[in-house]
Amino acid sequence: MMGLDETIKIHYSSLSPGQKKVATFYIDRPQEAALLTAFQIGKQVGVSETTVIRLAYALGFSGYSELQQALRKDWLSPKQNIYEGSPSEEKQMDDNYFIHQVIQREQTILQHVKEQINTEDIWQVVDVLIHSDRVYIGGFGSSYAAAYWLFYALKQMRDNVVISNPTGFMTEDICDLTANSVAIIFSFPRYRQDTVQSAKMAKERGSKVIGITDRALSPLGQLADMTFTSAEKDTVDSHSIASIISLLDMLLAGMRIRDRERISKRQQHLEQLYTEQQLFLE
Repeated sequence: MMGLDETIKIHYSSLSPGQKKVATFYIDRPQEAALLTAFQIGKQVGVSETTVIRLAYALGFSGYSELQQALRKDWLSPKQNIYEGSPSEEKQMDDNYFIHQVIQREQTILQHVKEQINTEDIWQVVDVLIHSDRVYIGGFGSSYAAAYWLFYALKQMRDNVVISNPTGFMTEDICDLTANSVAIIFSFPRYRQDTVQSAKMAKERGSKVIGITDRALSPLGQLADMTFTSAEKDTVDSHSIASIISLLDMLLAGMRIRDRERISKRQQHLEQLYTEQQLFLE
């Protein structure tokens, strides 16, 4: 069966200039390409995500996912040939290999976050979260998961916290924001129009906008008063839920330190209500 390298060589002359850049990236850096999304590969070589996807079709694949599968199969083939065992054992080795790769990737991302975090920025946002009259949290599509995690945790610590719907925002929620409010908005590829619209509306209300995104120059990053990125390194998957939760944990830990008394009183009151409602098993 023809390998991906040979397939690329056969079709190379008919590819567009942008597609040739992507094809060269696949040949020169297969290990890296195997773990990146179409958007990230496009960012690496300076082309659009669409160009990366069109390369898959130009090479005869049904889509980008099939192209990635072919690359991963080629990449693992030498390892499979060295290993002498039953087919089931070979499959187990390959599965374990990718599990370790994902773990290693997450560790790399967290290290990058640690290196790029400015502690003064963390404390500045902590103070804003404590003293704001209202906190609006926006997250749409895949960004909603991290947004809801923050919303639930923050509701344990203070009042007047609202969150968007995963499918869009309510104008009425943003209308209630003031110059003493803060909007924390999440945005990861593929970027949605709702993100930009909600950030602009919050700024028009005079509210501080804190962006949590994959890169400083993302659409949200360019609008936000302060931007935190999950990782600015091109060689890793920027949309890492582990790194995002770690960043949010820093903010919450800071709030517990600087607003300990008020948070303690709120949590005691909540626990009393939980007990009355018999909400939890323990």
